[in-house]
Amino acid sequence: MTIKTFVAIGDSFTEGLDDFRPDGTVRGWADRVAELLADRHGSVAYANLAVRGKVLSQIVANQVPFAIAARPDLIAFSAGGNDILRPGSDPDAVAVRFEAALAELCTSGARILVVTGMDPGRTPVLRLVRGKAAIFNEHLRAIAARHGCEVIDTWGLTPLRDPRAWGRDRVHLSSHGHELVARLVARQLGIDAGNPYEDWPDLAPPNTRRDDVQWAREFLLPWLGRRLRGRSTGDGYLPKRPDLEPLSGASEMAYR
Repeated sequence: MTIKTFVAIGDSFTEGLDDFRPDGTVRGWADRVAELLADRHGSVAYANLAVRGKVLSQIVANQVPFAIAARPDLIAFSAGGNDILRPGSDPDAVAVRFEAALAELCTSGARILVVTGMDPGRTPVLRLVRGKAAIFNEHLRAIAARHGCEVIDTWGLTPLRDPRAWGRDRVHLSSHGHELVARLVARQLGIDAGNPYEDWPDLAPPNTRRDDVQWAREFLLPWLGRRLRGRSTGDGYLPKRPDLEPLSGASEMAYR
């Protein structure tokens, strides 16, 4: 299948935190996939509507209608992670809302990739919601099967369990982590972009207590503060690529 138009929707994972280009702009796995598509097909029209911190209801309200109206060849849909992180969240209820959104997206006629959540088992604090995240992922696999969509299983992408696959905040992927996800998506699309399951060459040094204290001070406490104030990291942010725009691949492929 020739993919000439690609729309990515979601939150910070799809926006691309913490994968930065030399000029400081955010890249991420979806951009990397768009670049691979452009390299393969000569060009691709690409939109990335994802915004950090957004919950499923916001993605459904602000991103899903555009994705349907654009009638692209390919849609990547990742959402619900921020809902699962909220205290008292119910993965079964989030899954019901996700399926309703996916049913709407299917009316576009696009090929749809449903992206599962990653395994937070080795991340402080986030590991507390590992059980709920696993339940939600099981729902996503079943929902995708019911609607004839494809699954990108990032939970099973074992190299992401290495600390080096994650950025300094231990919540968002590093550049190499995003590269591994891009390879996984590329493999699903029939593009040879390298082995997504490539092992790390050596063991990562363990985090020290000092590292954990610094992380809590720099990232955990501000995150808790935003939750208490009812604020989000996405407040004031707009999609980085809100319209389907041509991407030749030449300029951004240089960063690979």
